[in-house]
Amino acid sequence: MKKVLLVAAMAVFWVTQVTAQDFRFGAKLGLNFASITGDNTDGFDTVTSFNYGLVAEVPLSEKFSFQPEVLYSGQGFSLGSDESDTVQLDYLTVPLMGKYYLTKGLSLEAGPQVGFLVSAKQDDVNLKDSYKGLDLGVNFGLGYKLDNGLNFSARYNVGLSDVNDVDSFNDKYKNGVMQVSIGYFFF
Repeated sequence: MKKVLLVAAMAVFWVTQVTAQDFRFGAKLGLNFASITGDNTDGFDTVTSFNYGLVAEVPLSEKFSFQPEVLYSGQGFSLGSDESDTVQLDYLTVPLMGKYYLTKGLSLEAGPQVGFLVSAKQDDVNLKDSYKGLDLGVNFGLGYKLDNGLNFSARYNVGLSDVNDVDSFNDKYKNGVMQVSIGYFFF
């Protein structure tokens, strides 16, 4: 037990010493282009919504960073051209991104994401009981950060878990979301 505590204390000390001066905190917002993939989804169309939230970047080395985020993410799908045919799925997502800097400012990003269903509606009808409360996924993307704190990212979230929660309905559905965002690191 003493060894575990010593290793944990050393790790915390190392992270705070390495990252204390380079830790960055900010906010981001952007557009989502979301749909559902899976069984019998041929007639499902993409919906456009927003994402916004808080982001931090913790440098681990000159080339690697850890970027945890907490985002509101509007997702869902459309069953036709009318707005009443749209199923809006709103999530609070927590992406845990690893970043590898290819050059100064330009990074490849990848990491897991957990999403918590906040609401599910179709034309003001509550559908939350029809969808699972937890959504797991993985993100892949690119980012670019300017020296002044302004940053841009484009990523795709591949849903890994079935979001359908209707026992009598055997089709399996997974979220698929393309996100394009702009952000700013305050410090």
